Amino acid sequence: MTQTLSPTPDIAFSAQVSAATWGWQPVRTGSASLVEQLVEHFGNRIRNHGLRAGMRLPSVRALAEQAGVSRDTVVQAYDRLAAQGLVQSRRGAGFFVCARRAVSATPPAPAAALAQGVAFDTTYLLRGIFREDADGSGHTGSAGCLPASWMDEGLISGAMRAILKQGARAELGLLGYGLPQGFAPLRRQIASTLQAQEVPAHPETHLMTVSGVTHGLDLIVRGFLQPGDTVLVEDPGWFLIFGRLNTMGVNVVGVPRLPGGPDVQALQALAEQHRPKLFILNTAVHNPTGLSLSAGVAHEVLRIAERHDFLLVEDDTYSEYLGNMPLRLAAMDRLQRVLLVGGYSKTLSGGLRVGYVAARPEFIHRLTDLKLLGGLTSALPSEQIVHRILADGSYRKHVDRLRERVDKARHRCLRQLEALGCQAVHEPVAGTFAWVDCGMDSELLARQAAEHGLLLAPGVLFSPRQAPSTLLRISVAMAEQPTAWQTLELLLRRHRPA
Repeated sequence: MTQTLSPTPDIAFSAQVSAATWGWQPVRTGSASLVEQLVEHFGNRIRNHGLRAGMRLPSVRALAEQAGVSRDTVVQAYDRLAAQGLVQSRRGAGFFVCARRAVSATPPAPAAALAQGVAFDTTYLLRGIFREDADGSGHTGSAGCLPASWMDEGLISGAMRAILKQGARAELGLLGYGLPQGFAPLRRQIASTLQAQEVPAHPETHLMTVSGVTHGLDLIVRGFLQPGDTVLVEDPGWFLIFGRLNTMGVNVVGVPRLPGGPDVQALQALAEQHRPKLFILNTAVHNPTGLSLSAGVAHEVLRIAERHDFLLVEDDTYSEYLGNMPLRLAAMDRLQRVLLVGGYSKTLSGGLRVGYVAARPEFIHRLTDLKLLGGLTSALPSEQIVHRILADGSYRKHVDRLRERVDKARHRCLRQLEALGCQAVHEPVAGTFAWVDCGMDSELLARQAAEHGLLLAPGVLFSPRQAPSTLLRISVAMAEQPTAWQTLELLLRRHRPA
């Protein structure tokens, strides 16, 4: 007895949709293109089951003639329907309606929801910052990125158009992998800027590009540390690097941060006790305090590093917000034991992910090899866009405008926080954050804020020891988010006597 196999759902029905009866006429005066109209028409009929799985769409030629449109219009529409998974092309036979298979998924929990007993940790905060709806328009009070509306989209789109216009004449074109050490014109541009700021960075020997400051720091951590090594960090300091170091199994030791920089007496004692391999620190516009390194502290940090033979990793993420030439360890040290890491995500676009590392030639060689092993090269189009913006002179004007807006927002934000009883320990000189004492356990406050959809960054995250704290980091962008202020005021009033 011969067994008959049931046809698969997407070929079970092979009737053709007649070109004469498919029921659409082009609207040539509408805002939607003819391709978009075709896609919408067939898409709606397929989704509403007006066209069943397995039915063959009219041929490109027949449909073009019946509707009075070009064959290219029909081809583009069919290709878009195929890209949406609504139809499929069969060589020599045409386009057929696909079977629609239901995909079930458990709806995700609200982004701000935090179950009782679950840690308010680095991963939770990062997920909140980068959740799908965190576009800067909502009240994510401590998100690490400024709202997109504060940036200059025209600057980036203009650079993209110029690059596309230049096309194949551009160095490396648009279709190559790029170079492991990075786009050479960009390295030359960065080197010129750093040299003007007294950092002796040669584009061929002292510089490499990376996919943002985080990528640069990650390469350094993997390139210079082994499990069991000791690395010094600032306390308070950037929480993401704490999490990265802990996953490596290294010994993370905090150095207290004072207004002028690291506590050099504590640094000396900790260096004697732990014999660290690295010290990672912000010098210009420290995250989260917004303070910068003094000259006296900088000299002492370099002396201690030389005396105890450890490297210094200088995180330069926020220096553009300072408004004048920053005091850098890399300039004072001449890139001998200092590795400088900088980037453009905080001033141009987080999505571009373009940064750099400046260091001794043998260090650049080692880190470039690690970059190759981990991901070959960084994104060439992004590097070309940043180079174009830097080279045509528009970047400096943009940064000046952005800094002015940030400074005004920070001043306003601090005054509003003072009105709520939250005081800055030290008035920040620059930067996109306010670091204030809220007068209560800031982790408890952040947990309660999460229930209202407000993302706050409690001081516990900025401590390498995860020590409880009354301190809180607030993004200055919150100055333009009235709902966030209402929520914060409501929560603070619950814990304070009338």
